[in-house]
Amino acid sequence: MELRILGIAGSLRRGSFNRGLIEAAVELAPAGMRVEAFDLAGIPLYNADDEATPAERAVEFRRRVREADGVLMATPEYNYAISGVLKNAIDWASQPYGQNAWDAKPVAVMGASVSSLGTARAQYQLRQTLTALNCYTLNQPEVLVGGAGEKFNSDGRLIDPPAREAVAGMLAVFREWVKRVK
Repeated sequence: MELRILGIAGSLRRGSFNRGLIEAAVELAPAGMRVEAFDLAGIPLYNADDEATPAERAVEFRRRVREADGVLMATPEYNYAISGVLKNAIDWASQPYGQNAWDAKPVAVMGASVSSLGTARAQYQLRQTLTALNCYTLNQPEVLVGGAGEKFNSDGRLIDPPAREAVAGMLAVFREWVKRVK
């Protein structure tokens, strides 16, 4: 049985390093796992007043989270935190109350940044949020791609061999984590 992993980048920028990480994961997924990238563009800002009639893109995202065997998130770091885009998507899939699509979902986190720290602070914040949603977050290995400007080519492809090995290694561990959790 092939595991279906939903891959989301917390950036809307076409040339985003984190989109590049998700694309690397699509390419490097081990046997028995398929990573399917989902673009967060078009999900409106979360508003509880819209829960009864949510936008189609928010409904689609919530459905894709529910259907996935696991979720892989690539988070940028904006001002020491996760992006509003990523937090907004997380909120849509967690609501309305009692319909949390994240409940008991295996999740892996990674990130890329021009900073030497990669996205360590944002990943820490994201892990706190995932705990509140009752996700089973993979703790190790961590993938923190620092100095990202030199590790991706002009087409946004991850070309740094150690970073590619880190992504591939994390995916292999995540595959086993998802099987264990499911």
